[in-house]
Amino acid sequence: MPKLEVHRVCLPPPETTLQKVRRSTSEIFFPDDPFHRFKNQTWLKKLYLGLQFIFPVFQWGPDYSLKLLRSDVFSGLTIASLAIPQGISYAKLADLPPIIGLYSSFVPPLIYSALGSSRHLVVGPNSIASLVLATMLGGYVSPSDQPTLYLQLAFTATFFAGVFQASLGLLRLGFLIDFLSKATLVGFMAGSAVIVSLQQLKGLLGIVHFSNQMQIVPVLSSVFTHRNEWSWQTFAIGFGFLLYLLTAREISRRKPELFWVSAAAPLTSVIFSTLIVYLFRSNVHGIPTIGHLPKGLNPTSLNMLYFHGTYLGVALKTGIVTGVLSLTEGIAVGRTFAALKNYQVDGNKEMMAIGLMNMAGSCSSCYITTGSFSRSAVNYNAGAKTVVSNVIMSLTVLVTLLFLMPLLAYTPNFILAVIIISAVVGLIDYQAAFRLWKVDKLDFLAFLCSFLGVLFISFPIGLGIAVGVSVFKILLHVTRPNTVVLGNIPGTQIYQSLSRYREALRVPSFLIIAVESPFWFANSTYLQERILRLVREEKENIESNGGNPMKCIILDMTAVTAIDTTGIQTLCELRETLEKRSLQFVLANLGGNVMEKLHRSNALESFGSSGLYLTVGEAVAEISSIWKAEMPKRFTRKHGVKHLPQ
Repeated sequence: MPKLEVHRVCLPPPETTLQKVRRSTSEIFFPDDPFHRFKNQTWLKKLYLGLQFIFPVFQWGPDYSLKLLRSDVFSGLTIASLAIPQGISYAKLADLPPIIGLYSSFVPPLIYSALGSSRHLVVGPNSIASLVLATMLGGYVSPSDQPTLYLQLAFTATFFAGVFQASLGLLRLGFLIDFLSKATLVGFMAGSAVIVSLQQLKGLLGIVHFSNQMQIVPVLSSVFTHRNEWSWQTFAIGFGFLLYLLTAREISRRKPELFWVSAAAPLTSVIFSTLIVYLFRSNVHGIPTIGHLPKGLNPTSLNMLYFHGTYLGVALKTGIVTGVLSLTEGIAVGRTFAALKNYQVDGNKEMMAIGLMNMAGSCSSCYITTGSFSRSAVNYNAGAKTVVSNVIMSLTVLVTLLFLMPLLAYTPNFILAVIIISAVVGLIDYQAAFRLWKVDKLDFLAFLCSFLGVLFISFPIGLGIAVGVSVFKILLHVTRPNTVVLGNIPGTQIYQSLSRYREALRVPSFLIIAVESPFWFANSTYLQERILRLVREEKENIESNGGNPMKCIILDMTAVTAIDTTGIQTLCELRETLEKRSLQFVLANLGGNVMEKLHRSNALESFGSSGLYLTVGEAVAEISSIWKAEMPKRFTRKHGVKHLPQ
């Protein structure tokens, strides 16, 4: 019989505590290792590399060409035609003067162009942040009764949002944003879209008295309670433009090469609706308009920041909530388009760029801004090559601020409501909700909590409930990890779950269990009970169906990435309990970190050299060979003979 070759488990090379802390810290906070590039460089080269690290423009700037400029100019003019009407509309959504929306489309994109790492992200006001800003501030200060204080709080919330975002980037804490799961955001955006759309019925129907609350019940109540204020002229014209915008978007969706149809639709709607009001003087018949907008560059708002007083806490809370939401959307949009063009977006740089542009914007009459999916999609389809398209858009907004503001005086309010409705309807992703239900019921529960919470309670509470459900899901997976019984795929050394692979077969006399999580204090008691229950069930199954008696339990620890002292103690207790039942207990596929901790705790000594194996296959093969070698000895001892019968 050929000798069986067994690969013994070896200890990983030892590490000091300082080395461990440095390695784990580097992996968490500096996974991209930004400092290795500075090694063995001259001071001048280090300066240039430092500028490249802080200002990505130094990376692509030297290779910029006239051909790239032509593409960026075209895409910049295209997104400007979308950004101008959307900026005005979203400012109205945030209960701010319309001019603030244009200010916010001028300064922040210039700052992002120098600091951002995405080539296609277009920054400016967005619907979600605008709506949350209006909801959270409007609950304490009325924008109509106290407009100056409301504006001060909006700028201050923007400043706090920028500080929070930049701090996350500076401290490299972007992983905290990951607690906002996809399911949570899908539900939040869908609920927000419904509320936003219903809120715009005020402008579409010409209602004067309308609820300031942002829940679905009071909003619908306001719509039907004030039916005497409905204006059929406003509704008829506005509904026609809404059909035009939705049709244009559907055309661009079905034929991506006609992206310009959807991109130009908002601006053309503003132009034609303004001409209708101006030529026919429809405002005399009850159609309200934006009115006079001041010309000129962004005035300073540094003196309007609110750093003391009764409402400081409101501004701080609003800034953090809007900061998290806008940061999540901005990074997600940037990474989406980066993946399409096969380049990387640095999340920490994005947080710094978005944070600094909001801090600067709060001092120049801008409110919270971030990356916009709709404008970024238009920018991408228009052929943008670099962030210069943001600069072109800003310059176009600058021309509008300096020379074209009088032309917007007759722009009707209903067209802004129509633009907002057409923009936010796309946020209701029913297909994503269906996929959540089909794939993961807990994710669907998070979606449902977020959606219903926004509709019936409030935006922050709805979002908080959904985050709570997501955290509960994490805790559930941590405290109740998956454990499976493995079987062998015939003719191979592969072991897979018996419940998922029909071809997998039980190995006689062995019970092979795999744990798919870290083994620590939060789940050690459950895992101990679960393993012992599997052992009991396996014994009962053998007794009822017959078969070889169970002799050995193999614990496959491939997916056990970490273990603590409680987990080590539990493993030792399991070994002692099973040995009392005349069952062998061995471990296989131990990771380096787990192996080291078992060694330091002296737990390896209790398992011995025959209690640890590199793979499940080796454990089964060696233990089986040992049993076969012992059979003649047991027979000899039992019958008192020196030779086995032939």
